[in-house]
Amino acid sequence: MTVRTQTQDFDTGFELSQLRNARKDTGAVVSFIGQVRDLNEGGTVSQLTLEHYPGMTEKALEAIVSQAQSRWDIFDALVIHRVGILQPTDQIVLVAVSSAHRGEAFKACEFIMDYLKTEAPFWKKEVTSQGERWVDAKLTDDDARERWK
Repeated sequence: MTVRTQTQDFDTGFELSQLRNARKDTGAVVSFIGQVRDLNEGGTVSQLTLEHYPGMTEKALEAIVSQAQSRWDIFDALVIHRVGILQPTDQIVLVAVSSAHRGEAFKACEFIMDYLKTEAPFWKKEVTSQGERWVDAKLTDDDARERWK
């Protein structure tokens, strides 16, 4: 399991290749890449700042990945989440899971992302044409998490 928070961008091809080639019995790698949108809640977003608590955030992400590992037969998981100041179209998160079969990898990847959106301590502030605003959690994210219970 690899969990990282970082300010710098990540090379998706390199990261997925590392995960894919770590084991010869890997039959599937499923990934999700999130990027900063230029629109949110009816406003144009020109910048996004992501804040976190170093140490606490990584522990929360590790706990989420551990839950996925206990629920599904996966080989490995990777979570890279960027922090700091980001622009529209910047990559913000990579979640990738390897396993012998695609079904386990898809479920685990989706679970990790659903829990990351609601359980990981990140705070988002957008800069829009109307000024700065903190982004509240969405009910749809809570609903997505609840379906795994």
